[in-house]
Amino acid sequence: MVPMVGWLVAAVAALVAALLAVRLVRTRRAFTRALEERGWLLEREREAAARGAVDAERARIARELHDIVSHNVSLMVVQAGAARQVVDADADEATAALRAVESAGRDTMTELRHLLGVLAPSAGGEDEVDLAPQPSLSQLSPLVDRIAFAGLPVEVRISGEPRPLPSGVDLTAYRIIQEALTNALKHGDGVKAEVTVRYAEKYLRVEVLNTGPSVLSGSSPRPPGNPGEGRGLLGLRQRVAVFGGDLDARRRLGGGFRVRAKIPLERP
Repeated sequence: MVPMVGWLVAAVAALVAALLAVRLVRTRRAFTRALEERGWLLEREREAAARGAVDAERARIARELHDIVSHNVSLMVVQAGAARQVVDADADEATAALRAVESAGRDTMTELRHLLGVLAPSAGGEDEVDLAPQPSLSQLSPLVDRIAFAGLPVEVRISGEPRPLPSGVDLTAYRIIQEALTNALKHGDGVKAEVTVRYAEKYLRVEVLNTGPSVLSGSSPRPPGNPGEGRGLLGLRQRVAVFGGDLDARRRLGGGFRVRAKIPLERP
C-alpha cells in the first residue's frame, strides 16, 4: 500500500511540474509576442514622429521663404517706384534703381524655383505678413555675443573673401550655426565652441565644433557616432539638401560635438 501511495504522489508531482512547465513556456511566448508588438509600435511611433518633424520643419522653411520673397518683392516695388519718379530727371539714378530691382528679382526667382518645388503648400494662410528680412551671416556677431553671455565662449573664424550670398543659403548657414551653438549650450556638454565659415568659389562651408568629455574616457553622456535625429538636425538636413549640399553631425572621439555643412553656391 505504501509503495502505491508513493507512486501516486510522484505521479501527481510530475504532472504538476509538467503543467507548470507548459504554463511557463506559454507565458514566455506571450511575453515575447508582447515585446515584439511593443517594439513594432514604438518603431511606428518613431517613424511617425520623424515624418511629423520633417513636415513641421518644411512648413517653417516655407514660412521663412515666404518672408524672404515678400521682403525682396517689397524692395522691388519701392525701387521701381523710385526709378519711375526720377527716370526723366536723373537717368543714372533711375538706372541704379532698376538694377536693384533686377538683382532682387533674380534672387527672388532663384529662391522660388529651388525651394517651393520641394515644400508642401501651407494648409492655411496668414493675413499679416512680416516684411522684415530673415537672419543672415551678417548677424552672426550678435548671435555669438548672446551665446557667450549665456555661458559658452565662442571663437569665430572667417576664411576666404566674404561676399553676398543667395538669401536662402545665407539663412541656412545662420540656422546651422544657431542650432549647433544652442544645442551645445542647452545640453551642457560644451566648454567652448569654434565657428568656421569658409567662402570658396563654388561652395560655402560651415563648421561648428564644441569641446566636451571624450568618448574614449567613458565619461561621455552619449555614445559615439551619429546621435539621434532630433528635430533640429532633421530640419538642418532638409535645409541643406534643398540646395544640393550635405550636412554631417556627430560626436567627436576627442570630446564634444561637430556639425559640418557644405552648401553649393551655384545651381547645376
